[in-house]
Amino acid sequence: MLVARFYAPGDIRLEQAPEPTAGPGQIKIAVVNCSTCGTDVKISRHGHHHIRPPRVIGHEIAGRVVQTGEGVTGWSEGDRVQVIAAIPCGTCAECSDGRFPVCSRQESMGYHYDGGFAEYMIIPEAVLAVDGVNRIPENIDYAEASVAEPLACVLNGQEIAGVGEGDTVVVMGAGPIGCLHVRLARARGAKAVYLVDLNRGRLDMSANIVGPDAAICGEETDVVEEVLRLTDGRGADVVITAAASGRAQEDAVRMTARSGRISFFGGLPKDAPIIQLDSNAVHYRELRIFGANGSSPEHNRRALELISSGAVPVADLITERMALSDVHKAIETVASGTAIKVTIQP
Repeated sequence: MLVARFYAPGDIRLEQAPEPTAGPGQIKIAVVNCSTCGTDVKISRHGHHHIRPPRVIGHEIAGRVVQTGEGVTGWSEGDRVQVIAAIPCGTCAECSDGRFPVCSRQESMGYHYDGGFAEYMIIPEAVLAVDGVNRIPENIDYAEASVAEPLACVLNGQEIAGVGEGDTVVVMGAGPIGCLHVRLARARGAKAVYLVDLNRGRLDMSANIVGPDAAICGEETDVVEEVLRLTDGRGADVVITAAASGRAQEDAVRMTARSGRISFFGGLPKDAPIIQLDSNAVHYRELRIFGANGSSPEHNRRALELISSGAVPVADLITERMALSDVHKAIETVASGTAIKVTIQP
């Protein structure tokens, strides 16, 4: 079978590999869609400390069950499934407290286990142990189901930040995650959602699809001043930094209303993780700043429900579909920002 394996930064190889067989407690699936994201770009360029090469990457996975291993119950050949990416251990102090996204012993598909850039793959016992395989609703296709994984992360972030009825929300970053944040904020009852990006082309492309109440280009205007103008000087109730930008995090503090919430959703580059924070603004305006990292198996299940119900449509966000043989082109397309969501169809 064809796989895409990471060997080193700048070295992802398309190779032929033996088709795997499901062992005890495992499920084998035929991968139908594995979508790409900015993390795949980072891995391709810089690697990751959790990846021991060679490793088949790809973690936004949807496919069809073709074999179940000894001891597996509840799943049959032909079942349509979506697979979690982040695998909590289920037993550490954080997991015992229900805080699965910050599991201290978390593993991940495409990092610790071979991922979805392959024609077939094995879902390991660790995934089944935490109910990390989800049945795809009949009314959505595999490509849509693959987007449940990033939507699950977005859902986790918005729950932590308390996005809800009547909020004015600013989403900084018009990539696929930013688009999902816009749509989920609307589904959660936000009164107004503003989308911000530095790149005019990417902003227009995304805004034309998700229709924010305002699209603000940071290269053309002072984002903070524009948000304050749109909110009559009050600022936003919630600001979500869905971009790997320290400047976005600093600006978020300046544009958030009194008692407002800020979600540092996008991580910063490892060589530039420090920002200048106006501590007095946080203090006197009683701002609340939250981190957001990954998702739980339950978030994945609920993300599928949001897609299936139509509350958060994702089909129109999938703007490129490519074969596994085009994986390098897919990753570079994500890096260029010329598509919203790129999905691989092995």
